[in-house]
Amino acid sequence: MKQDAKDVKLKILDAAKILFARKGFEGTTVRQICDEAGVALALVSYHFGGKENVYYALFDTFAPDFLHTAYELKDPEEDLRSFIREFVRFRMAEPELINMLQQEVMMQSPRLEKVQQLLFSLWLGLRHILQAGRDKGCFEYDSLKHTMHFVVGTLIFSRISPFLDPVFGSGEPQAGKEDSLESVVSYTTQFIFNGLKCRS
Repeated sequence: MKQDAKDVKLKILDAAKILFARKGFEGTTVRQICDEAGVALALVSYHFGGKENVYYALFDTFAPDFLHTAYELKDPEEDLRSFIREFVRFRMAEPELINMLQQEVMMQSPRLEKVQQLLFSLWLGLRHILQAGRDKGCFEYDSLKHTMHFVVGTLIFSRISPFLDPVFGSGEPQAGKEDSLESVVSYTTQFIFNGLKCRS
C-alpha cells in the first residue's frame, strides 16, 4: 500500500512538472494536474495539501545530487569545470525544472524566494569557487556580484532550444552532435572561462 502511495505521488509530480513548465504556475490547475496524472482530484490535497506544495515538492524531489557538494577550493578551475558539468547535466535531464526556474526569475513571483532558498547552497558554492579563483589568480573580474549574475544567467538561461533555429536557416545542423551532453558542457565551459579571462 505504501508503494502505491509513492507511485501516486510521483505520477502527480511528473504531471505537474510538465504542466508548470508549459503553462506556468498560474496557468496550471489542480484538475489539469490530476487529469494529466490520471488520478482522482482529491489526491493532490491528500498527498501535498495543495498546488503550491506540489510546486515546491518538485524542487525537493528532483533537486540535483550535487546541490550540497562541498568544494575544497584547492583548484578553483577544476571546481568550476565540475560545477558547470553537473549543472548542464541537470539542465539537460530536468529541462522542465529549468523552465520553471526561468519563469520565476523573469516574473519575480512570490514563489521565487522559497525556490531560491532551496538552491541557496548551490549558488553559495559557486560564489566560493569564484572568490577562490580570483584570490588564486585563476580568474579575473572586478565585481563578484555581476560575475555571479552572468555565470548563473549563462547556466540557467542558455539551453538547447529551437527558438533561434530560423536565424540559422538550413546551413546549420538543427540537432545532433552539437546537442550532446559533452558538447554543451564544452561550449558552456568555454564561454564562462573566456568571460573570467581564464587561459587554461
